[in-house]
Amino acid sequence: MTIKEAQLAVDQWIKTYGVRYFSELTNMAVLTEEVGELARVMARKYGDQSFKEGEKENLGEEMADVLWVLLCLANQTGVDLTEELKRSIDKKTKRDAERHKNNEKLTK
Repeated sequence: MTIKEAQLAVDQWIKTYGVRYFSELTNMAVLTEEVGELARVMARKYGDQSFKEGEKENLGEEMADVLWVLLCLANQTGVDLTEELKRSIDKKTKRDAERHKNNEKLTK
């Protein structure tokens, strides 16, 4: 599935099952909540915390939840994430072509 297809699939799901999009501000709050849930799993899986009884190691599910809400926000605000990601990669390539290669912290 491409990013464009994902945006369309989320839009179709919202229109079929979701009645309508939540407001942009509500979705921003939901995105923050989902990132927090992802952070909790990361802290337990890769950090110093341990999973509580009954918690799942559902890293992929939490990442998908973050992506879902981001796709909603993109749809609501008219952002073509495919084009924006291409621009972001180009910007980072031009800006950081040598930066990371010359970073002693990364090359040790």
